[in-house]
Amino acid sequence: MQSIVFDAGWPIWLLLVLSVTALALIIERALSLRTQRICPAELTAQVLQMVRAGQDTPAAIEKLDASCAQGRILATLLRKRTLPADQLRQAVEDTGQDVAHDLQRYLPALATVATIAPLLGLFGTVVGMIEIFAAYRPDGSDPTQLARGISVALYNTGLGILIAVPVMIAHRYFKTRVDTLLLRMEQSARRVSETMRG
Repeated sequence: MQSIVFDAGWPIWLLLVLSVTALALIIERALSLRTQRICPAELTAQVLQMVRAGQDTPAAIEKLDASCAQGRILATLLRKRTLPADQLRQAVEDTGQDVAHDLQRYLPALATVATIAPLLGLFGTVVGMIEIFAAYRPDGSDPTQLARGISVALYNTGLGILIAVPVMIAHRYFKTRVDTLLLRMEQSARRVSETMRG
């Protein structure tokens, strides 16, 4: 590993920092976007049972609000149920937008890493090419300098692509996961709303 870092030159340090950042973001999102943490499967049934039993007290609603992202939406629905239908819908949508913003946190950063990594790899390639041309002399080029310039160019290009591909895959996966979780929360809110109306 040390020989690769040496052969790739100083531009590779930028890519290594970027890869560590991307790994940290991916781990954080993987832990934060677990289904059980965002919208537990049993929560909708528990809220429906609470509403039917008339146990939706302010304390119970506060506990629901603090439980998870889905709980925030359902708590807003229960708190504002006395409002006219259009105002109730607006209040729930506002809470849903706040929840969506929280779920999408760091996804733009992942997209940025996926975009920047190949560019930093290209920058390393340019640095390698500069070293190649700097090694050229009319009386004959130094083969060691030429080889070093080529290795800097190739290692940085390769590592930039190697970082960008999995980060882009992770970004797409988490974006799809957020959309799925938001859909589940919307369906849950609809069920609770229909029960309250019924």
